[in-house]
Amino acid sequence: MPPPNATVVWLHPEAPPQPAEGAPCNGCGLCCLAEPCPLGMLVSRRRTGACAALRWSEAERRYRCGMVADPGGVTGLRHPWALRALSALARRWIASGTGCDARLQAQQTGPESEPESPSRG
Repeated sequence: MPPPNATVVWLHPEAPPQPAEGAPCNGCGLCCLAEPCPLGMLVSRRRTGACAALRWSEAERRYRCGMVADPGGVTGLRHPWALRALSALARRWIASGTGCDARLQAQQTGPESEPESPSRG
């Protein structure tokens, strides 16, 4: 059972582990699943919970910011010039390439830490 003030997020089972603070982002998704960044707050229209723009990339086996990877899918815009501009702006706003700044402690749980299901007879 998590501590009383813990935020529980469910990661994709193939998501990479959280990198060390300052290390390059590897797409673990922990920060965006815990809470949206300022850009995520705008597109998600919420200040808490997972960012609605977060996307899982099956091909890359990692999470991606939808405002960088697929701004049209997040916003519904279709103009190529606007999508390029949004993607570039999103990379700057989320500080893409500057390193992990998520001051979160990930704790993996498994079947042994979950309560047993009541048996049916």
